[in-house]
Amino acid sequence: MSLHTELLDYVERAHEGALLAPARLSQDALNLVLRNGVVLTVRYAAPDAYSLRWRTSADIDGVELGIDTAPVHPQLETTPNHLHRADGSVAADPLTDPRRSPQENLARVIDVLGRDPQLADFGT
Repeated sequence: MSLHTELLDYVERAHEGALLAPARLSQDALNLVLRNGVVLTVRYAAPDAYSLRWRTSADIDGVELGIDTAPVHPQLETTPNHLHRADGSVAADPLTDPRRSPQENLARVIDVLGRDPQLADFGT
């Protein structure tokens, strides 16, 4: 079973109430629409290699935030995982940890984005 299929099953079981529409699998991602209009695209190549990107329905100009584990920012305390802010800057990742399971990381992201899609509570 692919990791995306496992995550789809997990989200449908554990986070159905957080979704505005049914979760969808695409060729390389799991696509979620949260109740507050956040559109979240989840991509996992491996349990410790992922890209999570989101935008709100109000972000018609393409503003997007995201977290990924590409090892390109060694100066950050959370390397390899890092946060791409809406302004294009990069910061330490306040939500995920590659040592946690994909389900744990996704649960944290769904929970926080449901309340704070711009991560204002995290100083971003």
